[in-house]
This record gives sequence, C-alpha cells and structure tokens, in this order.
Amino acid sequence: MGPGQIGRRLSITSIRFFLAGKGLSFRTGKYFGESMLVGLATGLVVVAFRYMIKFARVWLMEGLGHHRPLSHVPNGEVMRQMFSKEAMLDPHRLLMVILPAFGALAGYLIIRKFASLKHARGTDSAIRAFHQESGNIPGVVVPVKSVASVLTVGSGGSGGYEGPVTLIGAAVGSFIARHLNLTVRARRILMAAGLAAGIAALFQAPLAGAIFGFEIFYSSGDIEYETVLPCFIASAVSYTVFAYFFGWGSLFTMPSECAFDSGLRLLPYFALAVVLTFGARFYISFFRMVERKFEESTVKARLKVFFGGLVTGIIGFFFPDVLGSSYSVIRVCFTAGFSDVFAEYGSFTIAGFVAFFFMKAVATSFTVGSGGSAGVFAPALVCGGSLGAATGLFFAKVLPASFGIHPAAFALVGMAGFLASTVRIPLTAIVIVAEISGNHSLLLPAMWVCGISFWLNNGWSLYRSQVHNRESSPAHMYWHG
Repeated sequence: MGPGQIGRRLSITSIRFFLAGKGLSFRTGKYFGESMLVGLATGLVVVAFRYMIKFARVWLMEGLGHHRPLSHVPNGEVMRQMFSKEAMLDPHRLLMVILPAFGALAGYLIIRKFASLKHARGTDSAIRAFHQESGNIPGVVVPVKSVASVLTVGSGGSGGYEGPVTLIGAAVGSFIARHLNLTVRARRILMAAGLAAGIAALFQAPLAGAIFGFEIFYSSGDIEYETVLPCFIASAVSYTVFAYFFGWGSLFTMPSECAFDSGLRLLPYFALAVVLTFGARFYISFFRMVERKFEESTVKARLKVFFGGLVTGIIGFFFPDVLGSSYSVIRVCFTAGFSDVFAEYGSFTIAGFVAFFFMKAVATSFTVGSGGSAGVFAPALVCGGSLGAATGLFFAKVLPASFGIHPAAFALVGMAGFLASTVRIPLTAIVIVAEISGNHSLLLPAMWVCGISFWLNNGWSLYRSQVHNRESSPAHMYWHG
C-alpha cells in the first residue's frame, strides 16, 4: 500500500469516527427492508383508521347531532339559524351538548379495559416510549387507540387524529421490531419510522411526516440522526399505500394567488410571529393548567373525562366550529381575501377568528387535559390558522393595497409558526403547511415566522416527554450498547 492509499484510508477512517461521534451509523441500510414493512403496515392501518373517522363523523356528529358549523351558515342567517328560539331548542343540537362527553367516556373506558392508560396521550406517549421505555409499545394499542380516538373526536371532542395516529404508527414499528427479534436500538428506530409513517399518510404529507419522525423527540431543534433514512422510507411507502385508496391530492386547497414577492411583507409577518408567540403561550399555559387541575382532582377518572367532554359540548353549543377537528375553519381561512366569503359568512371577521382561537384552545384543553383520547397537534394547526387569518385581515385593512396582503397567506404561515412555537418542530412546520395546502410559494415567510416564533417561545412545549437534546435522553445511555 502506497503513501497516497494510506493517507486516503486514514482520512476515511477519521471521517467515520467523526460521524460516529455525532451519532450517525454506516449500517442504516440494514433497516431498509424493515422500514418498508413498517411503512406498508402503517399505511394499511391508517387507511382503516381514515374509514373509521369518516364513519364516526357521518353517524355521530352529522347523524345524531346534525352538526352544522357557523362557517356553513350564510351571513344574515346566523342569528335565525343558530340563536333563534327554535334553533336553541332543537333536540339534535341539545344532544350535541352531551355527545362529546359520552364519546370521550367511551374512548376512555376502552383504553382502560384493553390497554394501559399511559398510552392515552398519543404523541406524548410515543415520545416517552422512545426515551424511557426502550421503544416498547404494546401491539394492542393499534386497535384500541384507533377506536377510542374515533369515538372521542368523532362525537365532537375538540382534538385531532394525528396524536393517536403517531402512537398507532409507533406501535406498529415497535411490534414489528419485537417480532423480528431486533435489538433495542433497532426497535427505537422502527418506532420512529412508524410514527413518521402515520403522519405522512394521515396528513398526505410524506416529506413532513419523515421530518416529524426524527425531529419530534427534542425541544431544542436537535434530531435523531439514525432514524432519518428509515423515516424517509417508511413515510414514502405509507403515503403511497394511503394514496392508492384516497388519491394523491393535498389535504386542503389554496388559491394560487398566495405568493411572496415583496420583502416589505416581512414586517407584518414579523408582527404575526409575535402574535403567534403570545397565542402559543396562552394555549400551552391554559392546557397545562387544566391538565394539572384534573390530575390534582380526587374525582374518579371517568367522571373527569365525562366532565371535560361536557364542557366541550357546552362551548360547542355556542361555537359549533370548535367541535371535532375544526378543519372547516381552515378551509374558510384559505378562502379569505379571494372571494366574498366574508360577505357570506359574517361570523368570521377579525373578531370571529380571534374568538374561535380562544374557544378552540379552551375546548381542546378540556377534551384532552381531562384524559380524552385525542391529539393537540391538529388543534394547534387550526389555532395558528385562525390567528394568522385575523392578523392578515387586520393588515389588509390598515396597510396600503400596494403591500398585497392576502389573509389566506397569513393563515397558512400562521399555522406553521404556531406549530413551530408550541410543538417545537420548525422544520416539520415549514414543510407540512406547504404539503397539506399544495402551496410552496410561501416557504420564505414560513421560514421567517417559524424561526422567530420558535426562538421567542424557547422553553415552552405542549409535550411533556420531549427532552432538550440527545445528550439529555435516557435512550442514548444505551443507544450503542
């Protein structure tokens, strides 16, 4: 071996040691087949989950409760159709007050009967399993969590399906790793891949799902290097399976006129980041307060869940848009400024969006904080969108037309900034709003707002189980062992 070959060999060896010190592995390809299997299984589970969601919505909220959001009521008809004596005494609407309570209670009882209650928290439970429980999530969580979450949110509980689906995907990965007799390290990797695959399919956002799978575990912006490629593979397969049944389109549609073509708009977008930061702190602090009060209460757990659902139902009687996933509000946000929607739907003015934000935050806190089986990720999207739309409408009124302020653009960027601020996933937030809307022309303001809101809200997170960085994780005490 000549001197040149020896030098090259030493250089390659040095690089390998350097990357190994950063937590990277040259054996990532070892999990290629396993990651494909996790993606396939998770995709099929999410397909079944999606059909269950549709079934519950049609038979519970729309069937029993005759649920009708304010966004579906034309302007001038709100008082007559929603607050007249006949509307207030409508038996279906009165049933909708208690339906979320019974749905949440049914979901709680199912989890208590067939799975551990520590798995009721969705994404938080998956994060804790990664850090503290060697990636172990019982396989029974998949059917149990699916049914419990569908009953909770499908009956009107204020929450999202993404928390349940991340735990379901993580459980699939953990189950496959155990049955293939893989190591603890591999189990954690496949658990993260399943978590990513769940988000990729349900949100129809494969790239965002993959990033979510290696970004969600830490609050500082640190990532899990060894899970990167498995997350990409599993997310791609999972989304492909889901798209085979439901098509390849994005979750929402947005007017193509929304684009960023003026640096002057960074100034109102900066103001949006500040608004989102204060909104995120209210959301997190109120949720934590409600959660703590329920934990400290000596009332039986089933009564706590029922009460939380009842409070949500009462709020929904006056603000029906807060019930369920509230995606109808996002659709209204994305039409703001491009039609006469605000002439048709007078309830969603600036004040309407702000009021909705507070009511959605309160309803979600009672649904999930009381022990209901639902997620807080999707409500964060909706809350961010409503604050963004309100901010955009405000600037559209006070700034000259030359600024070209589009409230729909502010709604989309608001969704990203609110996620970055509350869930501590800035990369995922930037990508997911582009994928779920089909609009990739607002990446620059999304980066600007996510960076500012993430920095301003440092130390705040919705997820208790997140740790600061890899060095703080118990998982890495044994990661290479």
